[in-house]
Amino acid sequence: MTADADVEDAAPRRTSKLPFLLGLVLAIVGGGGGFFAVQSGFLSGSDVTEAAETKDEALSTDKELDVTFVAIDPLVISLPGQGGRDHLRFAAQLEVPPSYAAEVEAIRPRIVDVLNGYLRAVDIASLEDPATLPRLRAQMLRRIQVVTGPGRVEDVLIMEFVLS
Repeated sequence: MTADADVEDAAPRRTSKLPFLLGLVLAIVGGGGGFFAVQSGFLSGSDVTEAAETKDEALSTDKELDVTFVAIDPLVISLPGQGGRDHLRFAAQLEVPPSYAAEVEAIRPRIVDVLNGYLRAVDIASLEDPATLPRLRAQMLRRIQVVTGPGRVEDVLIMEFVLS
């Protein structure tokens, strides 16, 4: 009988899976109930979300109304002949507050001159790399802001940037 007693002690005891299954079912029911409470509006979180959405819509509408675009004449820039790329066609628009639109329009020839000089000085390899376009755009915006003065030009929108 000692051999049977040793076999029983060596065999692991089987534990019940009931607590695990009960916990799993309660977690699923609790998660579903929470989801339903939030989606149906029983909790006040949906009111806060709706208020934030209407505030965002009002802000975006106000910002859209306070912008004027000044077109820059399309530029064709001659590049040193390397790899069959001879010209850069560039067109842009400037995002300007409406109160400064006439002033920016009046000094547009200076802006074109600054852009022309900058784009001629940029390395051709940089022009061909699409990842450097944001850097070029930032550089152009900074140069335009120096010419126009602070607060007059908010952004440069590149409409055409083609190497041919």
